[in-house]
Amino acid sequence: MGKSNKLGFWVLTALVVGNMVGSGIFMLPRSLSEAASPAGVISAWLVTGLGVLMTALVFGNLAIRKPNLTGGPQIYAKELFKSGSHASTLSGFMSTWGYWIGNLAGNVAMITTFAGYLSTFFPILTSGAKWFTIAGYTVKVGNGLTFMVCSILLWGTHFIILRGMESAGRLNFMATAAKIAGFILFIIVGLFAFEKSNILPLMATRLDDAGHTIGIMSQINSAAVNTLWAFIGVESAVVFASRARKQTDVKRATILGLFIALGIYIGISTLVMGMLDQNTLIHSEKPLIDAIQTVLGPIGGKALAAIGLISLFGSTIGWLMLSAEVPYQAAKQGLFLPAFLKESKKGLPSFSMLVSNGLGQLFIFSTVSKSISGAFDFVIVIATLAYLVPYFISSVYQLKLVITGETYNGATKSRIADGIVALLSTIYSVWVIIAGTADLKTFTYGMILLASGIFFYSPLVKGKKAVAAEEKKALSA
Repeated sequence: MGKSNKLGFWVLTALVVGNMVGSGIFMLPRSLSEAASPAGVISAWLVTGLGVLMTALVFGNLAIRKPNLTGGPQIYAKELFKSGSHASTLSGFMSTWGYWIGNLAGNVAMITTFAGYLSTFFPILTSGAKWFTIAGYTVKVGNGLTFMVCSILLWGTHFIILRGMESAGRLNFMATAAKIAGFILFIIVGLFAFEKSNILPLMATRLDDAGHTIGIMSQINSAAVNTLWAFIGVESAVVFASRARKQTDVKRATILGLFIALGIYIGISTLVMGMLDQNTLIHSEKPLIDAIQTVLGPIGGKALAAIGLISLFGSTIGWLMLSAEVPYQAAKQGLFLPAFLKESKKGLPSFSMLVSNGLGQLFIFSTVSKSISGAFDFVIVIATLAYLVPYFISSVYQLKLVITGETYNGATKSRIADGIVALLSTIYSVWVIIAGTADLKTFTYGMILLASGIFFYSPLVKGKKAVAAEEKKALSA
């Protein structure tokens, strides 16, 4: 691998922060207020923060103890079973597939949020006027233009990354630095504009579709799936472990990135609830801009929108890099189709990028029929559930290492500490999976997405059998 594609500690940290603090920071205040009361939202942040911290520690430990297993948490699935067995290949493939699909859906959330904040400067992107009708379906002007903007951002970023991993990483770093500076300014303004009356009552009533009252624990369960979306990307440094200059940087970048993101999320989410009344927040397409405009007016809204666009552009770079790296690294482990091993002259996974972004383009069609907030809500739940499977598997794999004592060499204290962390991470993953799949519609969509991987698994098995046959033939000759 060329030196130009090696990533240092600060670039890895920027990838973690940039990928976590992406679309979620801009849209989640609205989604969370719809799902839970202020008390439920704050509680969900704290519970999720603790759960993700345990998961982040699992990732960091595994990156150090198993440096040969690179490419992301889905790689650990195959290690739960006997090497070379059908169960090992199938679990590794399905975990990779779910994680990859989650990435693709997540990219759409990022890109559609970019279009939402661009509408601050170009209101026509939210226009409900009729544009044209095709096959009996009417396309609105706003939806059609949003689709075009999202497509341009997707493929423009695609070609930027192809120019080189390190240059794309530096661009992501600069965008991340700009977003953190902007969020700090937002927090300062928010502290002065905070209205206690907007956040009261802390345990406000929430009703389900049938009109039934939702209790505080059920509110926390509902909000937990959304808050977890904010932390998707905490494993970014682990995915790029093979490209890190030092393996110890992977764990350090993961933990530092998590704490930076957690501080930003809790601070901004709480302040937005105090700057806008609950009804306004729930119906907002651009909650942060609407909040800042209550204090600084349209100029402040446009300034924040500009920072948001820079932030989302940087996050898009990071997520597209991540999406391409996942199947590429899995293919190197024999868990994905060999075609995904194809590289560009600069050592980048060119075929994986092409397929990933091509499938991402299909997800972007959701913007043609849904509003920006509607498209965001639809994809984040499906994507979050797809991520939870490899998160759960990573925790179980850490438990396996603790139980068997592999890599510990008699280090009892480390073994006990890692065991507690892995157990808490496993319990957290199971809890969110149960909470997220309580809705039958969400569960069905998630299962369909995971099951669709079967169509790709058969070619993988046939390809491995063909390679094995060729090797056996060569040896007998």
